[in-house]
Amino acid sequence: MTTTIAPAEPFARLLAPSPTVSPALNLAPNLVRNIQLTGPAGSLEALLNEGLPDAPSAALVCHPHPLGGGTMHNKVVYHAMKVLNDSAWGLGWPVLRFNFRGTGLSQGTHDGEAEIEDVRAAMRWLENEYKLPLVVTGFSFGAAMALAACCTQPGSNVHAIAALGLPTQADGRNYQYPFLKNCTPPKLFLSGDSDAFAPAAQLAQVVSAASKPSRLVLIPNADHFFTGQLEPMQHALAGWLKEQLP
Repeated sequence: MTTTIAPAEPFARLLAPSPTVSPALNLAPNLVRNIQLTGPAGSLEALLNEGLPDAPSAALVCHPHPLGGGTMHNKVVYHAMKVLNDSAWGLGWPVLRFNFRGTGLSQGTHDGEAEIEDVRAAMRWLENEYKLPLVVTGFSFGAAMALAACCTQPGSNVHAIAALGLPTQADGRNYQYPFLKNCTPPKLFLSGDSDAFAPAAQLAQVVSAASKPSRLVLIPNADHFFTGQLEPMQHALAGWLKEQLP
């Protein structure tokens, strides 16, 4: 099933290149595995941060728009991964990050919509590897792709979805997500209250039209990239995720 979210071009300017954080500087090497996923357009480069042996869930984090410099090492993606993976936050789940087609060492060519299937390929890998419920998170373009992948495929093993910085406008165009009205897993919409690509009123309309349970959380004084507000973003994400635990 093909789901059209928006033309690819306006997303291209959503993410200017931002500082990245190398996982090697923060985690012991034996806790990180290099993975090659089999995607619909070829091999997808991925990293797995291993979790605790008794983790109740496995998680996926999707990166922002590659044409704006987005990769799996993006700072928002990295800080979200830490919440999901680092036991200091109280979760300790295995977390998979990957580069969309045409990004980094991933094969294929950027499309803007077909990346939905890249997300599903990563979800299948996690399901086969861990046989656990999935928590799917994405930032910006990655949030749009993650929502579409989870909400338009019946029967997926998705326990919860977190959309960080979900865009609702760019370059004079508005973006709608009509499939959310039939998307039943718990959903978090977490953005900055000064996000130029997701004005609070517009995002609130998207959330109000989504199937319940859905929650909108706005981080005060935060822009699209959560500049200077990454820790409040992490606390909000961790708090909501803990509410979703069985």
